[in-house]
Amino acid sequence: MLDAELFQPSRKGLALVRLCILGLFCVFALRLWFLQIHKGELFASKARENRLREMPVYAPRGLIRDRDGTLVADNKPAYALALIREECGDVDACLRRVSQWTGQPLAQLQSRFERGRKRTRPFETQILVPHLDFRLVATIEAHAPQWPGLKVLSRPQRSYPYGEDLAHVLGFVAQASEQELRADAMLRLGDMVGKSGVEKALEKHLRGKKGRKQVEVNAVGRGLQERMVRQPEAGQDVHLSIDLDLQRTAMDLLADKAGVIIVLEPETGELLTLASSPSYDSNLFVQGISSKDWERLATNPRHPLQNRAIQNAYPPGSVFKLVMVGCALHEMGVDPSKEIYCNGAYTLGNRTFRCWKERGHGDVDLRKSLVESCDVYFYKLGQELGVDTISEYAKLWGLGEKTGINLPQEKAGLIPSREWKRRHRGARWQGGDTVNMSIGQGSTLTTPLQIAGMLGGLLNEGTLVTPSLLHNTPVQERGQMPLAPQERQQILQYMIDTVDSRRGTARRLHRKGVTIGGKTGTAQVVKLGDSEEEDEDIPYKYRDHAWMASFGRYEDQTYVVVTFIEHGGSGGATAGPPTKAMYEALFPKAGQGQSNSDTH
Repeated sequence: MLDAELFQPSRKGLALVRLCILGLFCVFALRLWFLQIHKGELFASKARENRLREMPVYAPRGLIRDRDGTLVADNKPAYALALIREECGDVDACLRRVSQWTGQPLAQLQSRFERGRKRTRPFETQILVPHLDFRLVATIEAHAPQWPGLKVLSRPQRSYPYGEDLAHVLGFVAQASEQELRADAMLRLGDMVGKSGVEKALEKHLRGKKGRKQVEVNAVGRGLQERMVRQPEAGQDVHLSIDLDLQRTAMDLLADKAGVIIVLEPETGELLTLASSPSYDSNLFVQGISSKDWERLATNPRHPLQNRAIQNAYPPGSVFKLVMVGCALHEMGVDPSKEIYCNGAYTLGNRTFRCWKERGHGDVDLRKSLVESCDVYFYKLGQELGVDTISEYAKLWGLGEKTGINLPQEKAGLIPSREWKRRHRGARWQGGDTVNMSIGQGSTLTTPLQIAGMLGGLLNEGTLVTPSLLHNTPVQERGQMPLAPQERQQILQYMIDTVDSRRGTARRLHRKGVTIGGKTGTAQVVKLGDSEEEDEDIPYKYRDHAWMASFGRYEDQTYVVVTFIEHGGSGGATAGPPTKAMYEALFPKAGQGQSNSDTH
């Protein structure tokens, strides 16, 4: 009896056990309420996220067309290989496999992965190979179950059907750099952005907005079905002012030459042609340029990547005499009939400056000085005007400053002055500096586009218009040339006489039925003394630059045509023929005329 009573549980103990059981039940019930009711929607959402993935839907860039609607920058389907790192069990092994499939260096893939993981959110796709060869797509898709996390993405790829003909106008797209990624929160690693030309200048206009889609996946991350969350928005289309046929004609004329041909509409500033040679194929950069192709472009001594129309500045040579004539008429009220005598040389102090015509031009008035490009006349005129007047006047003609064209990396050129030489050379301005400046030599530098804009102003009642590559956009004025109407007409008539006169330096441009005015320029690169070597005997890098600045009128059409041939030699002989060919393309219905032989 005693033993049975000893092992009988007390009522207090049973009550305590029941209380503990009840307490545990309440804890479980409370936890269940917390998970199912209070936090139910949150955890349901997280559960859905485990089987739903949001992926980007890439938007196509805006199309680019020429002034007649011809497509010059298009998009075509392409593929990229991406990784979702949270679904990938062994990233290193996966990267090694991708390297074997694609041939891309493993170190490059690892570097791209490390950079991308800092910029992507959990379960966000991270591009490893921006441009995947179509032949590999089926292979990778077939092995996808073995490599969870790898995704083949479809996205539009830029295509340039006219390659080299429009490279300096269109530019190209390539992967966004680290700097671009930091500057734009909308960009992700592997995104394509404009790097040069119109593609860069109008990047925000051309770039579309990505869409998003939800993809339902199974336990190994393989997609089952998808739903569009937000449709992608294509970039805005662009219509260029460029005439593709004229552009291609200009590029053909520049074949095997380093130079520029520009055709500009004076009233609107629209550019029908902006040809720079040598060129490159914009398509090379879209998929990532190879080291071999880059080395070929970067080491080419004629620098094909440079847009010579805006990125290179050159001595304008005798084309600058147009500025001198305008300055003389407006600032000094020069009597056009007053003559000076040119014997082929001009002496200033102990220095002698020679005219391009060794025996001189004889008696020369203002008209003859421009028509026959007499250096001695302008040497003397320069001394009378003085550097300060010339410098100020040239800037008012739009030289020495950017034109404002809608392209990146435009250079301003240089119009020197006393202050400029003191500040940058640490020296005083000399009389010889003014002599050189008066014929567009010395430190004077202009871009071909500045010269085209200057002629456009002469034809547009003195109004300087910002050159544009966009068709049918508002005209933007950038200044007024200080010229009275009669002074402007006088300069234009002198240019016409330079073409029509038997001794005119631009007589090669003469064409029956078309009014053409021109001014040649032969810009010395380096002084070679009194050598009488032919151009072909002089090393290429020492040869003179050749200019032809002109305008043409036929019926109700007027255009500016500027041709520049780097190290081309004589302006009339080298730059004249391609300029005339451009007028034949511009005015095909006009009658053919006779052209004479050459000049300065």
